[in-house]
Amino acid sequence: MTIETVQNDADILKCRGAIQALRPLLTDDIYTEAVRQTLADNRQIIFIEDGNPDAAAVAVFETGYNLFRGKYIYIDDLSTLPTQRGKGYAGKLLDWIAEYAQKEGFNEIHLDSGVNAARTDAHRLYLNKRFQVTSLHFVAKV
Repeated sequence: MTIETVQNDADILKCRGAIQALRPLLTDDIYTEAVRQTLADNRQIIFIEDGNPDAAAVAVFETGYNLFRGKYIYIDDLSTLPTQRGKGYAGKLLDWIAEYAQKEGFNEIHLDSGVNAARTDAHRLYLNKRFQVTSLHFVAKV
């Protein structure tokens, strides 16, 4: 098992199943272009390479700087193929991001997570990885 960074369209396709497990609205016909746009917008994708045709788990994150956070990482997506859950892959991706953040001098790592019973395991993981619940996230649709 290794952690790789998406470098090309073959890697983008390798990550499709894990990303679509979390983002089912990214249907096959729009998936590749949506990921290309995401990568062009200052984001990276890392994935678990375990010798199978599909990535076992993926993390999509952006880096930035703002007045409130300073230099930060924001995790947009963290997803594991349903058949690969419970193997610690998401935790390994979070550890990789934490090491990257420390090495590159980032101040904080952020993520948002929906609140419902299906997210309990994810929330347990985030708390175990020392994330804290610090705010409510509000959205206004326009």
